[in-house]
Amino acid sequence: MPTMSEKILAKASGKNQVEAGDIVIANIDVAMAHDLTGPLSVESFEKIGTEKVWDSSKIVIPFDHQVPADSIDSAKNHMIMRKFVKEQGIENFYDVNAGVCHQILPELGHVVPGEVVVGADSHTCTHGALGAFSTGIGSTDMAMVFSEGNLWFKVPETNRFNITGKLKENVYAKDVILNIIGQVSVDGSTYKACEFAGQTVSDMSISDRMVLCNMAIEMGGKTGLVEPDKKTINYVEKRSNKPYKVFKTDLNSSSLNIIDIDVSDLEPQVACPHHVDNVKPVSEVDQEIDQVFLGSCTNGRLSDLRDAAKILKGNKVANGVRMLVIPASKEIYSKALDEGLLKIFVDAGALVSAPCCGPCLGGHTGIIGPDEVSLSTSNRNFKGRQGSPDGKVYLSSAAVAAASAIEGKIVVPE
Repeated sequence: MPTMSEKILAKASGKNQVEAGDIVIANIDVAMAHDLTGPLSVESFEKIGTEKVWDSSKIVIPFDHQVPADSIDSAKNHMIMRKFVKEQGIENFYDVNAGVCHQILPELGHVVPGEVVVGADSHTCTHGALGAFSTGIGSTDMAMVFSEGNLWFKVPETNRFNITGKLKENVYAKDVILNIIGQVSVDGSTYKACEFAGQTVSDMSISDRMVLCNMAIEMGGKTGLVEPDKKTINYVEKRSNKPYKVFKTDLNSSSLNIIDIDVSDLEPQVACPHHVDNVKPVSEVDQEIDQVFLGSCTNGRLSDLRDAAKILKGNKVANGVRMLVIPASKEIYSKALDEGLLKIFVDAGALVSAPCCGPCLGGHTGIIGPDEVSLSTSNRNFKGRQGSPDGKVYLSSAAVAAASAIEGKIVVPE
């Protein structure tokens, strides 16, 4: 009996059934490349010699990594992509003001259940929160997708994380996924589909499910997936008029490995330098900080801003600490503005920036210097990820980030 991934890839490859380990040529429903990965895709596409992309309506080009352009090279990259968009008639182009690609694709209705979604970015697995098989690919692979509209895949086995238990106060989806990665390690799900299931996941919002799927890649996963339910359908139908098909995993599948996770007693978690699986309870970490980054495709959503604002309201960011707040999209920015959240951040002493990836790749806004420490709500803490390779990056939830900004060191939210 097939898993969710096997069913989606069978449909996409025109087969009645496929099994883990099979090699298939799957038709692509959505292909995304952004301002950082797109130029190499365009260069490779032009070398292939195909004059027109396979389907201009299925390609999405957002600018998010270096926006506004922060160097002559990034400005040139933007020019390359704008030229490509114009020449190819790409219908879904989002310039520097739209937000982070992994937020705006689902938010603007580009992803629906049952699709195969590829992106020239490793965190494309985020979109599996809507029940799609969504995965990151290389820029040269993307060139072939632009040309042919399909791509080969090895059908993955599946690790299904059956998550149960009611989360304690100030414990969030970010804590759940950090704890899981800490248990299984950074290569514990290499080239496997990571399904997130169980009552805890059923109780989560779509935003929280995106957090889980976003970080599937951090344990080696090929994709992250949540089976669609009423919440999924409500989210999708408000945003998209595309047809969709719901697939669910057969629990007696031979390629399925079920891992039970009880989060009833879970405390707030933090990933310590320099590996995402170096996870500890926040209560065991005593670390002063120089910077707090609230944002990214992991935790820059409206719920995260609300969680942080609740803690920051009436308080001040500690002396010697700078806090950078970057909403994940224009829509989130606008709603946060309407709700007064941005004023709370500004009044607390934080710097609020326009929607983008910010310091997450170490080459744009808010990078850290040698020996500085950043507490970040993003998804990676490798050396040099947010600036100097001699700096340190810790990962946490929005609530831990806000409380720590006030105290000047990593603390459990009270």
